[in-house]
Amino acid sequence: MNLLRAFGAVSSMTLVSRILGFVRDLLIARMFGAGAATDAFFVAFKLPNLLRRIFAEGAFSQAFVPILAEYRNRRGEAETRHLVDHVAGTLAVALIVVTALGIIAAPAIVWLSAPGFTANPDKFALTVDLLRITFPYILFISLTALGAGILNTYSRFSIPAFAPALLNLSFIAFALWFAPMFDPPVKALAWAVFFGGLLQLAFLMPFLSRLRMLPRPRWGGRDEGVRRVLRQMGPAVFGVSVAQVSLLINTIFASFLVSGSVSWLYYADRLMEFPTGLLGVALGTILLPSLARSHADRTADEYSRLLDWGLRITLMLAAPAAVALAMLSMPLVATLFHHGAFSAHDVAMTRAALTAYSVGLIGLIAVKVLAPGFYARQDVRTPVKIALVTLAATQAMNLLFVQPFAHAGLALAIGLGACLNAWLLLRGLRRIGAYQPQPGWAMFGLKILAALGLMGGALWWAAGPEEQWLAWQGLERALRLGVVCAVGACVYFAALALFGFRLKDFSRRVTG
Repeated sequence: MNLLRAFGAVSSMTLVSRILGFVRDLLIARMFGAGAATDAFFVAFKLPNLLRRIFAEGAFSQAFVPILAEYRNRRGEAETRHLVDHVAGTLAVALIVVTALGIIAAPAIVWLSAPGFTANPDKFALTVDLLRITFPYILFISLTALGAGILNTYSRFSIPAFAPALLNLSFIAFALWFAPMFDPPVKALAWAVFFGGLLQLAFLMPFLSRLRMLPRPRWGGRDEGVRRVLRQMGPAVFGVSVAQVSLLINTIFASFLVSGSVSWLYYADRLMEFPTGLLGVALGTILLPSLARSHADRTADEYSRLLDWGLRITLMLAAPAAVALAMLSMPLVATLFHHGAFSAHDVAMTRAALTAYSVGLIGLIAVKVLAPGFYARQDVRTPVKIALVTLAATQAMNLLFVQPFAHAGLALAIGLGACLNAWLLLRGLRRIGAYQPQPGWAMFGLKILAALGLMGGALWWAAGPEEQWLAWQGLERALRLGVVCAVGACVYFAALALFGFRLKDFSRRVTG
């Protein structure tokens, strides 16, 4: 299997999902704006979405995939199916209990996650109603993550990478056609979450069946493999999800700020999710099974080279994305969201949060590469310690930055915390000898820096004065933004080519 080709395939599927996600956010911004109703929905969606990232795509995947890869490589197909069946059954029972408790305890959950909403009883009650509709999403999406982990272990990366597009299609359909049927209309978005999760789960089933890995759920409380997954999963919650926990705490801080703060942070976070999904999630998805196989085969040199490849790809692609997000924050927000109820003030506030977030983009993506370096070795203790240090530092920065910078200070704390997390993970991997940098990093970094300087100058020239982006109409903004982005990308990659970068240099083959 060619890792670069697999990375391109996953990124392409993720790109489709992200484009649909921007269409969804454009519709939400145009139809609902940024106010009390959207604040209520985003809080109601944030908690199940947070649980998805922590348990489904985070701790569960990082715990399950290395053990599944070990079973596949060392124990054969029969025992691998046995593990899948017992993990599926145990997970399903746990999720049904959690979902039921979440629906029953919705008022307490909202009170804990957005205590500032208690000052407005109507807003609080609406958030509770929306949370009860969205909470089953964690059931559907966690079972989807189980299927995705199986498919990724068998190098079927594109299928699970496309599945999130179905959630965005659900949002678009409910916003366009069903919103007028609900009172208030924002409830349509909650039902979009419910059905979007169900669609994703149903989508993966035929592909699992073709692999003869469609789970036949069985209770596995005493199964050795299930117990190993659970032992890895518990502490891994902290190790892979520190940024998401920080986002939840940010919601608590933002709930005490002016109305709209939660929404401004949400829209900025959505823009950040584009490069983190396109690069970070894609790299983590393809690296984890390969790292797990290398660890199972005891090939330490290959393990280190895989990590080095991932870090070079991260720097080469995440650095220009960070610069572009910072320099084009106004054009991006204005083009995507400045329609209908989304005012110029909303643009300015979202732009401030996005600029602050961009500081930590390289760190956010690097964590997606470095954390699997520990979890593929079934080492959960080191990332947990690092995560706790990072979480504490992030909250200290929240207290420091929220007063002078309001909601943008919360975004800045997240970004700086991600950089600290990545640095500590990198230091840890080097200390245990799992990663040794390959030769040529100094020259590689200098060439990237020079290309970034040229790209930054091109973006500044092409973008022009920021005020004009608010004056232009939607189609004109979109066309101009496309031209500006194309200019920046062409200059950057032309500079890399001039400096001797070739696509074949980043091609890497591993056993599938």
